[in-house]
Amino acid sequence: MSLSTHCKNYVNAAPPFEKRVEVGSFSLDTERKVVHDKNQMRYYVEPHPAPQFDLRDGYKDRYVKRDDSLEKSLDHILSWILANKSNLKQKALSSSSSSALDFDFVTSRGRLTHLLKTPYQKMSSWSLAVTKFRGTLYINEVETEDARQSKAHRSESHEENMYWGYKFEQHMCSDTIDGLPDSSGVVNSNEAFYIVVQTRLADHSLMFSGEVDCRDKDPNAPDPPACYIELKTTGNIHTDKQRDKFHRYKLNQWWAQSYLLGVPRIVAGFRNDDGIVESVKTFEVSDIPDIAEREVNFWKPNVCMNFCSKFLSFVKMVATEDDPCVVYLFSRKERSDVTYSVHRNSSYSFLPDWYVNEMD
Repeated sequence: MSLSTHCKNYVNAAPPFEKRVEVGSFSLDTERKVVHDKNQMRYYVEPHPAPQFDLRDGYKDRYVKRDDSLEKSLDHILSWILANKSNLKQKALSSSSSSALDFDFVTSRGRLTHLLKTPYQKMSSWSLAVTKFRGTLYINEVETEDARQSKAHRSESHEENMYWGYKFEQHMCSDTIDGLPDSSGVVNSNEAFYIVVQTRLADHSLMFSGEVDCRDKDPNAPDPPACYIELKTTGNIHTDKQRDKFHRYKLNQWWAQSYLLGVPRIVAGFRNDDGIVESVKTFEVSDIPDIAEREVNFWKPNVCMNFCSKFLSFVKMVATEDDPCVVYLFSRKERSDVTYSVHRNSSYSFLPDWYVNEMD
């Protein structure tokens, strides 16, 4: 049994996707440990139209890089769930839910982003591990061999390019609502601010976490998550090939990430090859599909959302055994459909004992 990844099977009207509601947040400190506060939330500061930010500054001497060798997990949102367990269980009881949590799925924004991009990225591969526990399906990412090899063989220029994204955030954000950006400090990529949202896609109720870069400091800004702003950097576009690639793939990625969380604006810094940001441009997330259609007519949001919804239905049909030791591994290889395998008491198990025991 498999699930098609071909675009032609998902061209119907997009499924209903309810407004995302922020139900909580948490910070990651300098050692990437969960802290249940808003300490890492930053405020957006409007830049000069031609800012000339040097993104290379500090790479050699003021950069604390997070440990990329650590396995991907759901531990951060699981910690948040335990910290808010009483409220979540009370909500489940009041809705007469048969689950410990009042959600069909718990995951992170990154896992869902993979799904939205799948119909248009034929050469991509991914693996998602699913465990059903007390009525809720948890979706975790499993690093593929291709991803491991790619990470192990990153060039120095690739590593520096990753730093540029963090440095751009430092140039664009202040620590306080009345403050100004300070680009002289250390860039620590462990630090982050996450929100937790709930929503419903078709007949699937979801709760997931996602990192947000900053929020609008305007006191009249809309309520979260509509007050948040995503920050991106990308190379200057000079050729038709660069323009085509930007609209086909990068805008699809940017749209998927922000649309899932309900973040309405993306501010992008366009840089030269020396890491100097020469201009900034604001994208309204709601406008991105129209921009992409006008430029390349390559991807459509309804296809992305339909595939995601169908995948979640597929998971519900397959992952029926309620046991934290049982993992259903859903995999998509290059130019292939989604298939699955079942694993018991294996290395794919990802719900930690501290979570299972506390929820029981």
